[in-house]
This record gives sequence, structure tokens and C-alpha cells, in this order.
Amino acid sequence: MNKQNLTVLTKFILMGITDRLELQAPFFGLFFIIYTVSVVGNLGVIILTNVDSRLQTPMYFFLRHLAFIDLGYSTAVGPKMLVNFVTNQNTIPYNWCAIQLSVFILFIISELFILSAMAYDRYVAICNPLLYTIAVSQRVCWVLVIIPYVYSAFLSVIVTEKIFTSSFCGHNVIRHFYCDCLPLLTLLCSSSHDIELIILIFSAFNLVSSLVIVLVSYILILMAILRMNSAEGRHKTFSTCGSHLTVVLVLYTTLFFTYLQPQTNHSFDTDKIASVFYTLIIPMLNPMIYSLRNKEVKCALHRIWKKWHKLLI
Repeated sequence: MNKQNLTVLTKFILMGITDRLELQAPFFGLFFIIYTVSVVGNLGVIILTNVDSRLQTPMYFFLRHLAFIDLGYSTAVGPKMLVNFVTNQNTIPYNWCAIQLSVFILFIISELFILSAMAYDRYVAICNPLLYTIAVSQRVCWVLVIIPYVYSAFLSVIVTEKIFTSSFCGHNVIRHFYCDCLPLLTLLCSSSHDIELIILIFSAFNLVSSLVIVLVSYILILMAILRMNSAEGRHKTFSTCGSHLTVVLVLYTTLFFTYLQPQTNHSFDTDKIASVFYTLIIPMLNPMIYSLRNKEVKCALHRIWKKWHKLLI
């Protein structure tokens, strides 16, 4: 790559998940189903928690925002990836690439801190139920949601501005299926050391701080569960916490693997696999794990179905 021969880029080429033609159709079918289930599930959670008066509680307030965030970053990545499976030239305009990166960063960072807020909410509900209405008041809920959005937007603007105001060489092939910051850094001709440092520091802070809150909250919850007298209550809460922690740990493991490993160990092929989990699989699983296994949500769905059934009759 001749770093002196700089050109003005108007588009990038996304390599996609695979270059094997025989896998394009099966992958399109698989990821179309995953994305469709994700959209239906998350939209369903957003609508249901808005229209049902019995779901106007802090827990469902956070679930609604988690669903909105999952819908946001899966939609930033999913439709373009699906289009690329059925087109010959997988290009994305320069400006659209910047928008995709900024939207993805905004939502993925917000997800980490919303999960922390949800863990805190469950901790207070189980360990300090008498203080619940004060510790998780409507004002506290909005603070726990607005701060992550503002902070995430701030980081999104910084990282996107740093990358897209730097000098790109003529090479415009992104070794990924969407515009992510790490593959884009390999295309820069100007020094990317300061951008890499920003990404590393903030990635470490975001992942570690939010994960500590989640783990401490669930450890305290598990300790409270062990003190329960009811074996049935212990089993039910263990089951719920276990499924929540499984999804959280998969998300954090893939993000740690992608953004906090040394650059010398980076393989963009393995990064693609990890990215599939946190961009498409996790947004599909969250509505199922957090909502559809919930008795209150099932009852709300049943009530809405009965209302619609009466109207149709």
C-alpha cells in the first residue's frame, strides 16, 4: 500500500461473512430468520410494555429500552449484511459507512450499561424490596437510561470523527460484514495510534465497569436466594438468574475477545464469528430470555389476545 498515493474514497467494499458462493444462499436464509425473529421479538416487547398497564414497572421500563437498543444495532448491521448475500458487489457508500459505525457504537455501549441498570434493579427488588420504590423510582430509572445514551453518543461521535477525518489510502476493502472501527483502522494511512488508544481505554472501561456491576449484583442476588426457605423459590430464581447471566456472559466474552485482545493476535475471520453473536444472536435471544419466559409477559400477551379476539368476533 503506497501511503503517499492518497485518494478520496467514495465507497468501501465489505468482504462479508464468507466469499464461498455455495454458502451465500444458506447463510442468507439463516440470518434472515434470525434477524426477523429479532425484529418481531424486540418490537413485541416495546409495544407490549407500552400498552399493558400492568407492565409499567421499572423492570419492564429497562426491558423496553433493552429491546429498543437491540433493535437499533441489529438493524444497523443486519439488513445491509442480508443485501450483500444476494448482490455481486458488496459496496457501502463512504457516508453510510460512517453512519453505520456511529449507530452501532451508540447502541452497543448503551446495551452494556442498560444491562447493568437491569442487574441493579433485580438486586434491589430481591435483596431490598422495602426500599424498591425509593431506590428504583421513576426519576432514577430515567437517569440510569439517559446517562448511558448521552455517554454512548459522546463516544460514538469521538471515535467516528477520529476515524473518518483521518487519511485513507486507496485500499477500500473492509475485512468484515459491516463498518467496524478495528477493520477500518487497517485502511488508514495516517497514524492510528491515538485512535487505537482511545478505543482500547474506553472499551476496557465500558466492559469492565459494567460487568463488575452485573456480577456484583448477581452475586448478592444469589446469596439472597441461598437464604430462601422455599426450595421452589430458590429453583425459580436460580433458573431466571442463570439464563440472564448466560446471555450476558456470551455478550461480554465476544466483546472482550474482539476489542481487548492484542492487535498482533487479531484475526478478522474469528472476529466475524464473534461479531455475529453480539450483533445478531444476542438481540434475538434477549426478548426470549428476559420476556417470553416471564409469567407476567405471558399473562399480558394472553390479555391482549383475548381483547383482539373479542373485537374480531
